Amino acid sequence: MTAHAFAWMMLAASVLAEVLGTLALRHADGFSRPLPSMAVVLCYGCAIWWMSISVKHLEMGLTYAVWAGCGTALTALLGIAWYGEGASLLRLSGLACIVVGVVALNLSAR
Repeated sequence: MTAHAFAWMMLAASVLAEVLGTLALRHADGFSRPLPSMAVVLCYGCAIWWMSISVKHLEMGLTYAVWAGCGTALTALLGIAWYGEGASLLRLSGLACIVVGVVALNLSAR
């Protein structure tokens, strides 16, 4: 496996860890519940660590844009699916714009 491919895998793991941390944050109740609170700290720590590995081999702007964009879009989709947060046309259009932006940044980095 090339360093570039490994960096993309670390970035994907970082996004997933950040999303899981955000889901745990919803259940941490202001950090008053120990297990979800520990999950938040662990997931966010892993997310930053894994992103720091990926940024060694990928452009910093691209790495952060993919991390933030994918994390935001996935978190919003899970909020719609699991927590009944409204799936309005405007919200879904915003998510589509995030995806288009991430793809455009990825293509421009090549």
